[in-house]
Amino acid sequence: MLKQHSHIVAPIPDELRTRALYTVGELRERGKADREATDKLYDLIIEMTEQGLDFFFLEPLRRLKASSMMMGMAKVGISSMLKGSKMVIHKVLKKLDDRSLAAILDFIEEIIHEPEAG
Repeated sequence: MLKQHSHIVAPIPDELRTRALYTVGELRERGKADREATDKLYDLIIEMTEQGLDFFFLEPLRRLKASSMMMGMAKVGISSMLKGSKMVIHKVLKKLDDRSLAAILDFIEEIIHEPEAG
């Protein structure tokens, strides 16, 4: 579905991509939205969110060689966004059923892409 639309891209480390795909496969195989699944999914979503926030908000400042004060202010703002996101993600995942778990796993698979050869 995403490939049919324009979209923005945030790079993630290869290790995170590998772990994300492994986690998705593991949770899909188990098929249960139990505490273990939601804990693993929570950790994965938070790490992917942190990577995206860093890329979209801090990377432009790094490229502009922003001052340490500007970087510090940006990091405080991002920390606040992440704290709010964690609460929302936790509340959503607490209420997951097996079907919703599968839908989230589908979404994660859809947004992760291997680097293009080049």
